[in-house]
Amino acid sequence: MKRKLLATLLSVAMATTLLAGCGSGSTEAPAAADSSSETTDTASTEAPAADGEVQEITWMFWDDLNATEDLISKGYADVIDRFNTEYAGQYHVTPITTNLEEYYPKLNALVASGDVPDVFIVSPGPNLTDYVEPGVAAPLDSYLADGWKDTFTSDAVFSQQTYDGQIYAVPLNIAAACCFYNTEMFEAAGAKVPTNWSEMLDACEKLQAAGYTPITISAGTAWCLSMVAGYLCESKGVDLAAIADGSDTWENGKLEAAATDLVELSKYFQKTAAGDTNDVATANFYNEEAAILIQGSWAIGQINGENPDFESKCGVFQFPGVERVIAKSDSLAMSSTSKCPEACVALMKMFTDDTAQKYTAEVGGKIPVTNVEYDANVAPAQLAYVMDVFSNAKGTFGFYNESMPSTEAGAHFDDDMVAVFLGDMTPAEAATDMEEFYAANCR
Repeated sequence: MKRKLLATLLSVAMATTLLAGCGSGSTEAPAAADSSSETTDTASTEAPAADGEVQEITWMFWDDLNATEDLISKGYADVIDRFNTEYAGQYHVTPITTNLEEYYPKLNALVASGDVPDVFIVSPGPNLTDYVEPGVAAPLDSYLADGWKDTFTSDAVFSQQTYDGQIYAVPLNIAAACCFYNTEMFEAAGAKVPTNWSEMLDACEKLQAAGYTPITISAGTAWCLSMVAGYLCESKGVDLAAIADGSDTWENGKLEAAATDLVELSKYFQKTAAGDTNDVATANFYNEEAAILIQGSWAIGQINGENPDFESKCGVFQFPGVERVIAKSDSLAMSSTSKCPEACVALMKMFTDDTAQKYTAEVGGKIPVTNVEYDANVAPAQLAYVMDVFSNAKGTFGFYNESMPSTEAGAHFDDDMVAVFLGDMTPAEAATDMEEFYAANCR
C-alpha cells in the first residue's frame, strides 16, 4: 500500500541575498575550542582535485556517521555520499560530528571563533532564535521560492522555523514524543496499555511486581526528563503563553502538581536514571532491561538499527492523560557567512528529495515533511503506531524547553525538573524558582 502524507494532518502537527560568488574553502573542517570528542567524518571519498574549482562546505551533525547504528543517521550519511558523488568536481561537503550532549557547546564554540559550519542541524524554537537574532543563520525564502517549498506538505511545517515572516531553517522530518513498550513484558505482567494517569501507575506497578523495570529514562540528559515533565504540565493545564506575558504564574499550583506526579512516576525508573545518558536509557529498552521508554519517535531508527529483532515486540502508545502530543522536527540552517550558499542549498535540497524522504519513512521510521509517497508495508511497524497517535491526538505542542521565551528559560526548567527528581528541590520550590526566573528574565 502506498501512503501519501496528508497536508492537513501535518498542518495540525506543526502548526535575501547572500554572497553571490563561491570561493574555494579549506578541505579541513574547522576545529572547536575543545575538539577532544569532535570528529570529522569520512563517510564519503574525497572529491577529485580540480585546480581550485571544487567548492568546499561543511555540515555539522550530532552523531558519528562512521560508528552509528542509528538508521536515521545512516540515512544522513547516505545523503552526504550522494551529494559528494553527484557534485564531484563542483562541490564537496565534509561532515563535522560530535555527540548529542556536546553538540550545541561545540557549535557555539565554532560560532564564537568565526568558523560557523556552512550547514548545521538545529532544533526549532528558541534554539534556532539563538542563531537568527545575531545573524548567524541566513534567511532561505529566496531559495525556497524556486519550487522547492512546493514539495513540502504544507506551509505549516515551517511554522517553528519562521521569524518576522522569513524562513531560517528547513525541516527534515517530524517526530512525536511517545511511550514505547515491550508487548511481551506487558502481557507477562498482565498490564494493559494505559489511557490515563491512574492506568499508567497501575501498569508500572504490575510490571514492577512481575520483576521488570517499568520505565527507562535519562535524567543525565536533562531534556529527556523535561519531556516527561512537559507532558505532566500539559495534563495539568499549564499555559506557557499566559505565564510568559505575566497574565498567569508558575505558582498557580499546576507546575507543583505536575512535578509531584513526576516524583511519583520516578519510583518506577531504572535505578541508574540519574546518571544514564539518552543512549544508555534507550539501550536499556531495546536490550529488554525495561518495559517502557518515553522518547521521541526518532528513537525508532536507533531501536531498529541496534536490535532489528526487537521491532516485532515494540509497541507505541500516547502519553496517557493528555489530548495533545509533543511534536518536533530536525531542521537545517545555513550560515549567513558561507562562501558558497549555492552548494549549501544543493545539499539541503538533497536532504529533502524523494530518495531521502522515502528513506526517512521506510527505514528510519520518521514522518516525512514532503509529499513523497512511501510504502507503509516496508516502513517500520512503529511508524504506523506513531501515525495513529498523531491522528488520534487533538493537536500538538512543542518540547517545553523549546517553547519558552529563551534557551536559558528552557534550560532553567530542565534543571529544575532534574532537581525535583533528585530530591534537591520540592515541587513547590521548583514552581517558585521558575516564577522568580521568569519575573527577572522573561517579562
